Amino acid sequence: MFNEMLVEKGYVVLDIDYRGSAGYGRDWRTDVYDFLGGKDYDDHIDAIDFMVKNYAVNPAKVGAYGGSYGGFMAAMLATRAPDKIAAAALRPVMDWKNYFAANPGYTAQRLGFPDKNPEAYKRSSPITYADKLERPLLILHGMSDDNVHVQDSVQMIEKLIRLGKTKYFEAMLYPSENHGFVRPESWTDEYERIFAFFEKHLK
Repeated sequence: MFNEMLVEKGYVVLDIDYRGSAGYGRDWRTDVYDFLGGKDYDDHIDAIDFMVKNYAVNPAKVGAYGGSYGGFMAAMLATRAPDKIAAAALRPVMDWKNYFAANPGYTAQRLGFPDKNPEAYKRSSPITYADKLERPLLILHGMSDDNVHVQDSVQMIEKLIRLGKTKYFEAMLYPSENHGFVRPESWTDEYERIFAFFEKHLK
């Protein structure tokens, strides 16, 4: 519904099935192994270039938003492609070492073990690229999240503060919300914030 609303408000919206998603065969699904935010990131960059070429999209006014892995991807786009993206990241993984501690099965299948493959964890984590942030980033996270713990967003916020990047990001924490928000007022607030963020930075 939010995508439909964005279209009604004059935005061009592209929702892509990037690598790592199911339904396109094993190679497509496993192509992100050893580098989350690698080839799937490339798919997003290709999608942006496609929109600019075919739909008269202004390359200086491109945004992304997503939650969970989508929030991670939004943060990766904001930090690794600061010339292309203003992004809203909901409950994002910012450091895969944190997520390994919370969900080792999911993470090890994709990146191995952090003590044996530290470079994969480093290159796959948005916090690694925090110093590159040059466009707006909106961070939204439930403080009771027991999947992607709020420490991910807090650590990213702290690093951005230490790097002198406070003018590039906004943040909102929801004390009573888990990974999937349940309060209607929280859902309304986060999407109102995303919409206002896009109106401010993409119009």
